Amino acid sequence: MKTISREALVARLNGPNQPTLVEALPEKYFRQWHLPNAININHDQVKQLASDLLPDKDAELVVYCASETCQNSHMVANQLVALGYNDVSVYKGGKADWEAAQLPAETA
Repeated sequence: MKTISREALVARLNGPNQPTLVEALPEKYFRQWHLPNAININHDQVKQLASDLLPDKDAELVVYCASETCQNSHMVANQLVALGYNDVSVYKGGKADWEAAQLPAETA
């Protein structure tokens, strides 16, 4: 699975072709706060939600969860690849790394 660093992710988000961010945590954590413009797909909802929320299988997707030790992002990313998505990366640092860098966040 491809990974992306915080620095590379910030650069991509500030560029002309922004990736779609996918938070792979349960909704209650997403509602507390999430990365800007992220969508929420928990690991047990990928098959049900992916086609509606992510109609373009060639779009750049970056999946993240709570921290480097959290495996939800890898579970969701692997399922997306299995469903035919072509450009999926995991931001391993996740919310903990984003928050430590004091980057902007949104609440639901």
